[in-house]
Amino acid sequence: MAQQTKSTRKKKQKRTVPSGQVHIQATFNNTIVTFTDENGKTLAWSSAGSSGFKGSRKGTAYAAQVASQNAAEKVKEHKVKQVAVFVKGIGQGREAAIRAFMNTNIDVTSIKDVTGVPHNGCRPRKPRRI
Repeated sequence: MAQQTKSTRKKKQKRTVPSGQVHIQATFNNTIVTFTDENGKTLAWSSAGSSGFKGSRKGTAYAAQVASQNAAEKVKEHKVKQVAVFVKGIGQGREAAIRAFMNTNIDVTSIKDVTGVPHNGCRPRKPRRI
């Protein structure tokens, strides 16, 4: 008969990270909030879609606020005290997600916009004729 092998998995440790980074990607359709440590390893994340919003409501400012609050609750077990915020995108959730961090006990040290800007990249689509 076949022998069963028992696989042993290491239990995931909760690291204490005093300072980290928050990456906010705000598109027209969704807002994704990711907490990382200084090296860029993900600690916790949340999005408007995972917070229970569907369809066009995912792109609203309130959905971004709820998503950032959910991510802040998840990261509290890592004891993060201060973060640097990196915002990417042009959606409605840019300011709302940052404002939600002000209500938590996490200090925001800096806010940086890292939205990609094309340097004469792809050719734009032709204009619409109605």
